Order: sequence, then C-alpha cells, then structure tokens
Amino acid sequence: MSLMRRMRDITVATLNERLEQAEDPIKLIDQYLAAQKEQIVESEKLHCHMMAHAGSLRQQVASAEQLRDKREQQAMIALKAGEEHVAKMALQEKLLQEEKYEQFKGLYEQSKQAIVELEEQIDQYKRDFDEVLSKRQYYMARLESVRLQKRMNESMRGGYPGVNGRTFSRLEERISDLEIEAKSLRDVRQLGRELAHAGSAMQQTLEHELSQLRNKLEKEGWLK
Repeated sequence: MSLMRRMRDITVATLNERLEQAEDPIKLIDQYLAAQKEQIVESEKLHCHMMAHAGSLRQQVASAEQLRDKREQQAMIALKAGEEHVAKMALQEKLLQEEKYEQFKGLYEQSKQAIVELEEQIDQYKRDFDEVLSKRQYYMARLESVRLQKRMNESMRGGYPGVNGRTFSRLEERISDLEIEAKSLRDVRQLGRELAHAGSAMQQTLEHELSQLRNKLEKEGWLK
C-alpha cells in the first residue's frame, strides 16, 4: 500500500470516528470537505507538474536513443572506410548515449508509474468528497427532521388539548342548561305580560261596574 493510500485511509477513518462523537457533524463535515477540496486542487497541480516532467524525460530518452543509433551508424561507416580511430570515438559516444538512454528510460518509467498512482489517488479523493458530501446531505435532512419535530412538539405543547367525546357531552349539557334558562326567562316574561294584560282588563271591568252602580244610586236618590 502506498504512503498516499495509507494517509487517505487514516483520514477517512478519523473522520468516521469523529463524526460518531461530534456534537455538530455538519460543521465537521464542512471542514473535511474544504480540506479535501484543497487536497484535490493541490494534487491536480502536482499532476500537471509531473506530466510536464514526464514529457521532459521522454524527450531525453528519445534524444539519447536517436543519438545512440546515429553514433552506431557513424561507427559502421567509419569502420567500412578503414578509419578505426573515428569508429572507436563514435562507439564511445554511442556507449555514453546508451547509458543515458537507460538512465532516463528508468526515470521515465518511474514517472509514469507515479502519475498513474497520483491519478488513482485523485480519483479516490473525488469519490471520498462525493461520499462525504452525500453524508452531509443526509445529516442535513436528519437535522431538519429533528428541527421540524421539535417545532411540532412545541406547537402541540402550547396548544389546546384534543377534543374527545366527553368534551362534546359536557358542551351539550351546557347548551341544554342555557336553553332551559332562556326558556324559563321567556315564560316568566310572558306570564308577567299576561298578568299585566289581565289586570288592565279587570280594572276596566271594575270601573264599568262602579259607574253603573253609581248611576243606579243616583236614580234612586241616594247619590247627588
């Protein structure tokens, strides 16, 4: 396992452990996402530098290979011409270019392998980022559910108690009592009006009888 992979595993494991103990998981996740995003940006910059370096190494390999082959051809031509000294000089240069070719080829292969590992690591960083971002959305949804549940509980605690059958029964009794009281009051008022009317009629009758009796007495001479 590469050093970068071990660092990544330690980071994710630490995050999971801290999430289980965090009072504010959203804040912790945001901190991790910010650090992870910065890591991705820095890794992508490093990738650009490594690609440029690999390109330079590839040119060195190609140049050494080309010059090596060229010196070998020159040595063959010189040897055919009987110029052994020139052929040796060309072969000496060929050996130097051969050594350079092998050295830079090794560096180039190492560079390509490092680039592959870095690309894999960047992809892993991005997957981790997306995974943690998804967790953030999940925790946000959970916190919102808790907040709404809390508001609902407060609303229910501060409101009126639920209406049940006994409530309606008591209400029915109260309304019936009020109706009886209202009817009794109407009956009393009606009786008062009837008595007043009866009293008025009786008074008129008495006055009429009294008038007739007075007239009778006047005729008989008892009254003047």
